[in-house]
Amino acid sequence: MNSMPNAFRGPLSMILATGSYLVNDTMMKLATSGLPTYEVLFLRGAAATLWGIPLLLLLGYGRQIPLLFDRRVLQRNVFELAAILCYVVALANMQIADSTALGQITPLLILVGASFLYGERIGGLRIALIGLGFVGAIMVAQPTMEGISVYALLALGNAALSAARDLAGRRVGAEVLGMIVAISAVLVVVAGAGVAHLTSEQWVAPEGRHLLLMAGAGFFLIFGHFFIFMAYRIGPTGAVAPFYYCFTVWAVISGVIVFNQLPNPLAIAGILLVIASGLTIVSLDERKRRLSVVA
Repeated sequence: MNSMPNAFRGPLSMILATGSYLVNDTMMKLATSGLPTYEVLFLRGAAATLWGIPLLLLLGYGRQIPLLFDRRVLQRNVFELAAILCYVVALANMQIADSTALGQITPLLILVGASFLYGERIGGLRIALIGLGFVGAIMVAQPTMEGISVYALLALGNAALSAARDLAGRRVGAEVLGMIVAISAVLVVVAGAGVAHLTSEQWVAPEGRHLLLMAGAGFFLIFGHFFIFMAYRIGPTGAVAPFYYCFTVWAVISGVIVFNQLPNPLAIAGILLVIASGLTIVSLDERKRRLSVVA
């Protein structure tokens, strides 16, 4: 990835992040049948921990393990914990299309935050293209907004907290490796999910298929955390944030392959709009880079 032009590195990381998260979400959805929600989160986190710690040692990052508890890393990952706790409650009480649609405001909040906190200039054309991506994502999700209640506020809270997570990640020191941040997120979430489970649910013994699905979900979760952190570290916010909408594209792919759910014409049009807006932003950034080199 280091040999790739800068205009492509951040967006590619976001595409890989959303794909990894969606594989994780698909396995989670398959595993939640018969198990309490927070128990599933805890089991997934435990599996991710069993994958993650040996991975750190295998990569030779043993000396960086104390940075798992770096103050700024933990600040970022507390936002991650709060976001996921909001999301799972909202998802359990709303249609998935509605909760997904409300989550699509995350890139817009990130752009506002980056402009306000870090002084990044976004530009009118990029904002318009991001707006088109948002419209495309809503076309894919196709929310009904029936029975909207306090759970909608939790879905919006998930979006706001996810944006806060990614903005807080910008403050993590350059000496902290992306994989350290990812494993720290796993540890924070597994601890929070464990507390939530013990205080609100009864333990249900998982079956073998549950454990296998959690093992797979935990593996892909690590790389979701890693790539979404790296996306904002190596790419400008305005170029990276729109590719968050790839969540909806991956969701359609998952629906076709795993759940045999074919997208309707409106969803297909939305996917094309998301892809077109993202590619246009990348091409604009690459053209700007080439012009600056010539100058």
